[in-house]
Amino acid sequence: MSVKDNGGTVLALLAGAAIGAGLGILFAPEKGEKTRGKIKDKYDGQKNDLMEKFGELSETVKTKFAKTKVDLEKGFDDLVDNADEKSEEVIAKLEKKLQELKKAAHNS
Repeated sequence: MSVKDNGGTVLALLAGAAIGAGLGILFAPEKGEKTRGKIKDKYDGQKNDLMEKFGELSETVKTKFAKTKVDLEKGFDDLVDNADEKSEEVIAKLEKKLQELKKAAHNS
């Protein structure tokens, strides 16, 4: 589940809670005090659900950033190691070529 999906879920949850509360007030056959109590209870339940979803989203983002950081560090380390190996290869080839040139100069 992506961060974008979680954001959409949270937004849908909030919209649903607002619409449900509004419809509850409009169509409530009970006294206002009892209706307000029910709305508060539903709001508290939705709030808890929202906080739980936010916590999950936060953990997902933290985990993805941590994994990305590790991947970037590993990639950089691999790049440095590869560059070291390549530079050693180039130095070895240059030394070999230098030896060949010295031999050719000495023989001529």
